[in-house]
Amino acid sequence: MSTTAPHARRVRGKGVGLGLLAWLLGIVFFLPIAWMALTSFHSETDAATNPPSFAAALTLDGYREFFGAGGGASPWPALINSTVASVASTLLVLLLAFPAAYALSVNRVRKWTDVLFFFLSTKMLPAVAGLLPIYLFAKNAGMLDNIWLLVILYTSMNLPIAVWMMQSFLAEIPVAVIEAARVDGARLPTVLARVVAPISLPGIAATALICFIFSWNELLFARVLTGVVAETAPVFLTGFITSQGLFLAKVCAASLVISLPVLAAGFAAQDKLVQGLSLGAVK
Repeated sequence: MSTTAPHARRVRGKGVGLGLLAWLLGIVFFLPIAWMALTSFHSETDAATNPPSFAAALTLDGYREFFGAGGGASPWPALINSTVASVASTLLVLLLAFPAAYALSVNRVRKWTDVLFFFLSTKMLPAVAGLLPIYLFAKNAGMLDNIWLLVILYTSMNLPIAVWMMQSFLAEIPVAVIEAARVDGARLPTVLARVVAPISLPGIAATALICFIFSWNELLFARVLTGVVAETAPVFLTGFITSQGLFLAKVCAASLVISLPVLAAGFAAQDKLVQGLSLGAVK
């Protein structure tokens, strides 16, 4: 009793300390978002004050201007383009990465570690290094300012990380479950759809969310390869920085609106995301 009690107190004290540290880090990361949200409800005059005024009057002028109330461009086409590119590319990534990860984790192909390294090596090339060849290809193919070009690019960009993540998820599935399904006469499509997919649903959700976030936030290729028709939300956001100055309240309002789909997706999939990440997807 004399030795276990101090040990238990030390464990509880360590747990409380780690909890307080986690709360502190959470508050530090949340403060910029809270500051951006507060600034978005200020007028441009109040938003530009230094030091900032916490007691300034709140207004929705920044949101009205963002949605075109002041005669500016409407953000809806850009938001729709970002949604189409992100959702379509994420679905394609899942359809391609799921069987590939199965072949690399359950029914392992020969030299599967070399295959994984090849997938990883494709992420080592800086994106800007491939920008000119891709631009020339898109120009010659007549695909500039085309949303489906972004879908193809985002799919190819997110596929390697999706295969790596899902491979680690599927490696946790007991082989006995898959073998039992095969003994019952289930073919490979049935095994994938009715056995492997339900078990690995948390990992699939985590992979889908990360691919969606990467696609939604991508700016470099969208800025160079699109114009007016296929303009995405991040490209639309950069249009607020003009030679006339930076409209802080309007930019904060636009940033908050454009961030909402990612925040909503993360909130909707938070339980699956936590389960998926705890399986060792991100190491």
